[in-house]
Amino acid sequence: NNNNNKNMSIQTSKPKPSLIQSIALGGASCVFTVNFTHPIETVKTRMQVSGDGLGRVFSTTLKGEGPAAFWKGIVWAWGREGSYASIKLGAYAPVRDALGASGKDAPFYLKFAAGAITGGVGSIIGNPFDVLKTLAQANKGKSVGLSTLVSDMYSQQGIGGFYRGLQANILRACVLNATKMGCYDISKGYVADATGWDRKDVRTSFCSATLAGFFMTCTVSPFDRIRTNLMNQPTDAKLYNGFMDCAVKTVKEGGVLSLWRGFIPIWARFAPTATIQLLVIEALYGVFGFASI
Repeated sequence: NNNNNKNMSIQTSKPKPSLIQSIALGGASCVFTVNFTHPIETVKTRMQVSGDGLGRVFSTTLKGEGPAAFWKGIVWAWGREGSYASIKLGAYAPVRDALGASGKDAPFYLKFAAGAITGGVGSIIGNPFDVLKTLAQANKGKSVGLSTLVSDMYSQQGIGGFYRGLQANILRACVLNATKMGCYDISKGYVADATGWDRKDVRTSFCSATLAGFFMTCTVSPFDRIRTNLMNQPTDAKLYNGFMDCAVKTVKEGGVLSLWRGFIPIWARFAPTATIQLLVIEALYGVFGFASI
């Protein structure tokens, strides 16, 4: 108990990063992580688009396009992580503190609100990268060059093309980040109390991030499915008239459970993504002498 009190006093004496510092560290953490999790995201996107099972998507991609196909769209993924993800992860602690929710006993809805705010703002900035990444991942033919993809989209759809699926993306980001950061923050308190580990212990972060990853998959899957459908419309055509139209057509075509299509790869990506991102940002906070999340 004395040890825990000592650790707490060391933690509280450490400075907290500014908003810009935290976003920069969050961005570094996310860009590093996506290199490992991008292949899972590619498989998930193709499962949602084609309706095929996990094994079939994996084997046809590998046989037809080779191992490099799993990293299709990685450049857009870096852009997405450096914009959207850096804000949703890096801005969380400063925004949470600004809302007065930094304490262990702070109401959970304030932690969820901080996650929803940072997720929503980040998704608006990162949407163009998300659209281009989805198109690149779903493309089973020869890889389309970066400039070709951008110019085709602009000439056929204008600036609005880069913001297709924005409503679904904002809703998804708010639900995802509220669940992820809120559950992670709350879980850390429970895990630390149950085990006696320090809040910044790697084991505490790992257990909390794995729990957060599972709950994220449950809440986010329907939004993720609709977002993929909206973003994967051809550059020269509009198949859906907004979020609700896409949701209704998706359910009509595949049933309600089709909204959770790709659940396993989504969870297989979320759990390690949340774990690696949160462990790396916590480590970076430590390296720069900042108090942990």
